[in-house]
Amino acid sequence: MHIPDGFLDPWVAGLLWLGTGMAVGVAVVRARGELGDERTPLLGVVAAGIFAAQMLNWPIPGGTSAHFVGGAFAGILLGPYLGVLAMTAVVTIQALVFGDGGIIALGANLFTMAVVDVLVGYVLFRLLRGVHENGAAFVAGWAAITVSALVVGVAVGASSAFAYELGVTVPVMVVGHALLGLVEGAITAAVYGSVVNARPDLVLGRFADEPVSPEVDL
Repeated sequence: MHIPDGFLDPWVAGLLWLGTGMAVGVAVVRARGELGDERTPLLGVVAAGIFAAQMLNWPIPGGTSAHFVGGAFAGILLGPYLGVLAMTAVVTIQALVFGDGGIIALGANLFTMAVVDVLVGYVLFRLLRGVHENGAAFVAGWAAITVSALVVGVAVGASSAFAYELGVTVPVMVVGHALLGLVEGAITAAVYGSVVNARPDLVLGRFADEPVSPEVDL
């Protein structure tokens, strides 16, 4: 899921940096009002757990690999704005300290894993949680990583710097991550269920006074 440098054309990397900058900027502003509530102590814990889980990679056909992303779980537990900030910290540290993903491509990696993954997971969970909470967490985890993989496939496929075009990159990324996304969904649902059982006030209480609408102000 982490795009190295040299895979994206400058205009693609620039557009994704712009989208990331706007989304993270909104998250910073909106999250100020959420700091100090019951989710704040979880910010570092969730970020650390996701950071460790992302170190496990599985190879998939086409010369790439897949790994647990965790954006959906961050969005579900922390909300969309703190979730975006947590994932931004994780992906940025991975790039700057461990060389996981390029520096020029960091905007693209943040857009897919810290913005798209978090928001898709959060919105789907909010839409489906009234039917079945753990099931909603599973669907959110699966769909979020699949949509993120689609964005990666489109970004690299649209770039002349990459050897393969959209007809190759999109199927490889989407099919591979859709299958392994079942694992992501299962982990998301399992960890969510564990947190609910241990500290329901941090999860169910988070949403108790919120409207049912899944809208996110970006």
